Amino acid sequence: MNRTELKACIAEQAALRYTPAGLPALDLVLEHASEVQEAGQMRKVQLKLRALAFGSLAERLAKQAVGTVWTFQGFLATPRQGKSVVLHIQKFQQD
Repeated sequence: MNRTELKACIAEQAALRYTPAGLPALDLVLEHASEVQEAGQMRKVQLKLRALAFGSLAERLAKQAVGTVWTFQGFLATPRQGKSVVLHIQKFQQD
């Protein structure tokens, strides 16, 4: 199963663009910081993650301000000719 949920801040947001098929698309960078327990110890976790949204979801996300915090749900994929992982956002909500 490939399902990811992440509470993160919108750190960067590109301009809304359109795919060759005319579908709205939005590229973002999300930033997350938290503490988790690992091997009986608390560990600080920080990460930046590239993310992507399509369709009406991209249009709604494009209206959100950089710096706002959301819970994002989606799946992870490696883009064509890419080496990094990208979160494909399928749902987002504010807590």
